[in-house]
Amino acid sequence: MTQLKAGQKAPDFIEKDQNGNMVSLSQFKGKIVILYFYPKDDTPGCTAEACNFRDNYESLIGKGIVVLGVSIDDEKSHQKFVTKHNLPFPLLADPDKKLVELYGVWGEKNMYGKIYMGTNRTTFVIDEEGYILHIITKVDTKNSSGQVLSLLS
Repeated sequence: MTQLKAGQKAPDFIEKDQNGNMVSLSQFKGKIVILYFYPKDDTPGCTAEACNFRDNYESLIGKGIVVLGVSIDDEKSHQKFVTKHNLPFPLLADPDKKLVELYGVWGEKNMYGKIYMGTNRTTFVIDEEGYILHIITKVDTKNSSGQVLSLLS
């Protein structure tokens, strides 16, 4: 598992979004990118996080910030999630786990004493030149956009 740190160049990628469009990190050069990894579409914490970014989306794009969500769910699952919650930003489908492994967020988890592999909720804030500014590992799902904005102010 890769251990990325603030100050490092963020790994570039090309992945499909919920509509089958190819999305790469490098296409957003010149903008700050919020790349947030979450475990599963339409679960309580993941929905709260996505909806918080949705509710504050206008102020984020007003500051030149791009929001990209990533989970190992497929495009069809992402389409349902986007439609159900009216999400205005792309969700990248990573069913082969390339992106979660590239960013080092795929790992061991423990729920109710059961150990399993999954996506560790993590947000990367990437600057205009593609360098990692901040890595948030203790994500406040109900205030995820506020967490990012407080780091950028």
